[in-house]
Amino acid sequence: MSVTSTLTSVNPRTTDARDSRPAGAGPALRRGILRAPVYLLLAVTSVLAVVPFLWMVVASTHPTSELFGTPLPVLPGGELWANLARLQESVNFSQVMLNSLGIAVIYTVFSSIVSIMCGYGLATYRFRGRGILLGVVLVTMMIPMQVLLVPLFQMMASAGWIDSYQAVILPFLANAFGIFLMRQGFLDFPVSLIEAARIDGASEFRTFYRIVLPVARPQIAALVIYTFISQWNAFIWPLLMLNTEDRYTVPVALNTMIGMSRVDYSGLMLGSLLATLPLMLLFLVFQKQFVSGLLGGAVKG
Repeated sequence: MSVTSTLTSVNPRTTDARDSRPAGAGPALRRGILRAPVYLLLAVTSVLAVVPFLWMVVASTHPTSELFGTPLPVLPGGELWANLARLQESVNFSQVMLNSLGIAVIYTVFSSIVSIMCGYGLATYRFRGRGILLGVVLVTMMIPMQVLLVPLFQMMASAGWIDSYQAVILPFLANAFGIFLMRQGFLDFPVSLIEAARIDGASEFRTFYRIVLPVARPQIAALVIYTFISQWNAFIWPLLMLNTEDRYTVPVALNTMIGMSRVDYSGLMLGSLLATLPLMLLFLVFQKQFVSGLLGGAVKG
């Protein structure tokens, strides 16, 4: 027996060294190389998306005079509390934040109830004209908001609701997108469970509350987040309806800081930053429910 064969018999790992790599290492490496441009593009896009927010953070801690100097500030400054005090004095920011929060919460609660009930009815009940009614709801999504401003303003003026919160909330409680989203989500619900509950003697409300709603939580979470964000960011309609400064919402109050000859950019940046943080926190906490809720209604027609 030769020396080589003796060493191989003693230590067989020497002949299997080249076979120690995982079987899928080659294809995985090739896939990684092919996907590298995609990952690079996503990384660059993410940086470009974050840069404006980072600049807003930096600008909110500097005086306005330094934001147009050379070079531009790239690190946070020491004027945060001075800018916050000036923002509070200028637009009573704490009050307008409470106004926006109250309007957004009330609108979200009642608009979500309307959307859930209408979506459930359109998805589970069979009645004549159901398709036409759904089509009418979807057509309203195609009407530009600007077309509705004048007739809605006349309606609110006739009711004596100008400069009131009910004028901001009530006209848009029936949200076409919310109704469509919930209708698509309820189409996935097994009808056999509803029929079984009815056979057992459960009322329609009890069936809806105890059986249907718990299963539809992802779609409801997506609806709540979308509704809250849309109302929180609303600008045109609150601008038309609200005349008293103490009743302004955050977007309307920040708009008043833009003057004809001078703009307090530092205060404007700080106010925009504070107005953005609740929305970011809301989305980060409920992002899984938001994504799953949107995708859950995308598989039915």
